[in-house]
Amino acid sequence: MILALAALTFGCSKKEGSPTPPVPQENFGVKFITINGIAVSGTPDSVDYSPLIKISFTAPVNRGTATGILLNTSGGASVSYTAGFENNDSTVTVRPSSPLASITRYNLTVSTSVTSKNNKSLQASATASFITAINPSDKFPRITDNELLDLVQRQTFKYFWDFAHPVSGLARERNTSGDLVTSGGSGFGIMSIITGIHRQFISRAEGRARMQKIVGFLKNNAQRFHGAFPHWLNGSTGAVIPFSTKDNGADLVETSYLMQGLLAARQYFDGSDAVETTLRNDINTLWNEVEWSRFRRNGENVLYWHWSPNYFWEMNHPIRGWNECLITYVLAASSTTHSIPKIVYDNGWAQNGAMRNNGSFFGYNLPLGPPYGGPLFFAHYSFLGINPNNLTDTYANYWEQNRNHTLINYTYCKNNPRGHTGYSDSCWGLTASDDHLTGYMAHEPMNDNGVIAPTAALSSFPYTPAESMQALKYFYYKLGDRMWKEYGFIDAFSIKDAWFAESFLAIDQGPIIVMIENYRSGLLWNLFMSCPEVKAGMRNLGFQSPHL
Repeated sequence: MILALAALTFGCSKKEGSPTPPVPQENFGVKFITINGIAVSGTPDSVDYSPLIKISFTAPVNRGTATGILLNTSGGASVSYTAGFENNDSTVTVRPSSPLASITRYNLTVSTSVTSKNNKSLQASATASFITAINPSDKFPRITDNELLDLVQRQTFKYFWDFAHPVSGLARERNTSGDLVTSGGSGFGIMSIITGIHRQFISRAEGRARMQKIVGFLKNNAQRFHGAFPHWLNGSTGAVIPFSTKDNGADLVETSYLMQGLLAARQYFDGSDAVETTLRNDINTLWNEVEWSRFRRNGENVLYWHWSPNYFWEMNHPIRGWNECLITYVLAASSTTHSIPKIVYDNGWAQNGAMRNNGSFFGYNLPLGPPYGGPLFFAHYSFLGINPNNLTDTYANYWEQNRNHTLINYTYCKNNPRGHTGYSDSCWGLTASDDHLTGYMAHEPMNDNGVIAPTAALSSFPYTPAESMQALKYFYYKLGDRMWKEYGFIDAFSIKDAWFAESFLAIDQGPIIVMIENYRSGLLWNLFMSCPEVKAGMRNLGFQSPHL
């Protein structure tokens, strides 16, 4: 009875007429975006320079509002394009009016000012990004390999000559550092000056005058702590600039890089005249006043990296291998005034053999260090002066260590297991450098986000001349329009993210010019290894080499 009544009521109601159901409202939005027929997902790269972009909408577009579709570079510059319409105006096509730049990120924005033909506003803006491909053409005329090496050394030399601090002559930390100079990078810079004289970029008299300025400032103006220099100094006053709150005093590792350069200069400026004699004597004063043994911290059998006049040993950073610090133990053992015994090297640096790796990576034996070798600067900084050819001790053959470390790094980039765009047998080299994501990072196979640093491959010329030359030609000829500037190659780049640094760093530029010279002539190796104190110190640590 109830069901019958309900049916009757419904029938009467409909017969008498009920309100017309509302017409569904138009939902106007972007369905998808394609580039050259492929739906955009993430940020596609290697896109050609005249891509066809299509934006598919849920309804026909009011053509007059299509100006709300914007194409810009990542820096915000507007890119003109030609618009077209398809699918009854439900698809808008975008084609750049002129070819886009290579290895550049572009952003497409569909703003809410775009409306449908029914004047419905876009529900939400839509965006898409893409990165253009590498332009494979040569950016500079081809020259001989020797001419190219000359050019790279000369241009990189300018960082330490033209851009040196005007008061102290020391190397600025980076190209934006102002008065902030770096002690370790200045050691690399001193070796660059020697190279500049050798390659006739400057005269011996010019180089000697610059060295007088540098050495005089270090001796008379620069703050020292038990003879050791801080990481950073004010290039005008010599006052320490703290590297961090508690790192406001001695930095023994940076001091060792500086001393490596100074001792090479002492051996180079060997004239009997008063000027060069005084220069050598001043370098000896600086060298002999470094209290290496004091950094054993109360006689421990290990050296410590830092000491502060305010925080003393609170940084608490023992220097243990394997990494970039071999030179610190070599110089500490070589000192004739504040030397360390072999047990400090064995227990502290070598950790009684625990620094050995003896792993195999890509078929290359690696005697020392972390898996895959770590960042490539391990094979560079100490070996600007220490000649690794036929150099052995209880723990390793150091030529095998550095060459295989480099080949592992090279092979990793060539194999490219993480699929980073741009990596190849011509574009390789992972080491510490500036980074667009983290600011600064020690890049290596175990910590790889797609950033290549030119210093990695170029400073490896002694170990991998063919592979390094291939990288150099690629950097210069293929990427030179983005990478080659007033002080040589920029610090780092990422093709996959279309990022090219605007920075130059002393600790990255220095090894390029110095290690290329060691590859070409062995100049800095010969000078440093000719120091009688170094010969004796390395022999006392158990090293064997024809150069000792």
